[in-house]
Amino acid sequence: MGKDLRGRELGRGLSQRKDGKYSARYRSKTGKRIEKYFDSLPQARNWLDKAKHEDANLKVLSPFGLAAEGIMKRDDDLEVLSDMTVDQWFDFWMKNILSDRAYNTKRNYRERYEFNIQPVMGRIKVKDVLQIHCKAVLDNMKGVYATSTIYQTYITMGTMFKAARINRIISVHPMDGLNAKRPPKTKTDDFLTVDEEERFFEVAKRSHNYDVFRVARFTGCRTSEIVGLCWDSVDFDKGIIDINKTLSYRYDRGTWEAGPPKTVAGYRPIPMTEEVFNILKRLYNNRNVRYESEELNQVLSFKDRRTENTRYLNMKDLVFVNYRTGMPTKNSSYDTHLWKLCDEAGIRHISMHTFRHTLATMLIENGVKPKTVQKILGHEHLATTNDTYVGSSEESVFEAMKAQGKTTAIIA
Repeated sequence: MGKDLRGRELGRGLSQRKDGKYSARYRSKTGKRIEKYFDSLPQARNWLDKAKHEDANLKVLSPFGLAAEGIMKRDDDLEVLSDMTVDQWFDFWMKNILSDRAYNTKRNYRERYEFNIQPVMGRIKVKDVLQIHCKAVLDNMKGVYATSTIYQTYITMGTMFKAARINRIISVHPMDGLNAKRPPKTKTDDFLTVDEEERFFEVAKRSHNYDVFRVARFTGCRTSEIVGLCWDSVDFDKGIIDINKTLSYRYDRGTWEAGPPKTVAGYRPIPMTEEVFNILKRLYNNRNVRYESEELNQVLSFKDRRTENTRYLNMKDLVFVNYRTGMPTKNSSYDTHLWKLCDEAGIRHISMHTFRHTLATMLIENGVKPKTVQKILGHEHLATTNDTYVGSSEESVFEAMKAQGKTTAIIA
């Protein structure tokens, strides 16, 4: 554990030099020690989190694997690799190196490639790509795309070429020295205030989705985790929910798709509150009398992110099934229903993810340590909990100042 000049622990891989600069370092999959220096601790921590995450999701391939794909003609013909175009490498990268990444992640990479990267360099050989080509991709987007989209394109190119360098298809990363403006990380205000929550749930009591909303609010589960929750994951004796699979509707294919949690950290036990326990117990006791569609007679397979073994999701074992259709409810349908309830309650529109934000914020404001909140939400990095999900309500800001002395400020 590194320390700053005052002797305070900064965390693994972080330290402060005598000149005041902060060092961030880690050892890559290839065994190389990588270190950079920054003027501030947040810069060092953000870079370290991002670099370690990218490195952890890269696979090092052998020439034999490339030969099997038809990219190499002979196992010993390494020169053939240098003839690959960016299009060829992108397709191979997506199919083989990113095979276990989340569907939405791969979709975002493909969109950025097809819309922005491919028109500039798709037909160029990977070995011939220069920084000027990468810069042209980003320059073409300025004034047309949001900063966040440009940065996502920057990450796509960076990760794609890093995988090519690690697998010795290129010796130099073409984006070395090229930077893109990172969208500012701001504390989110996408959570329900105490007043909004009371007004919403007073109206939602009449909704058939009331149980879903309450479980989402007091577990912090992602929507795909709620939709894919099965009875084999609910342990009434121990009072926990074991998050180990997800279920999402793929509009492009018109099918339901089971999958693992978003990351390895997403596998987690969540203690049930008394209310959540009672809701699930009631649903369990009534599971044999609910309406179920014939389409619910499906067993979906997926790969476990931790073991690479095949696992199964029996749709008849789902906890939440729509009373009208007898099938799971799609994420978009939940949000559409939420907006109607919000209009009736007289509050701003929220989404299913708002319940997750709300739990995180309220836990922090009640003194729960961010590291504990990270475990509950299943975040891979503590920075995600601190920078993305945990906000501060206006009321908490005023209460914090009152603790320092009398204040004359009034909440609008």
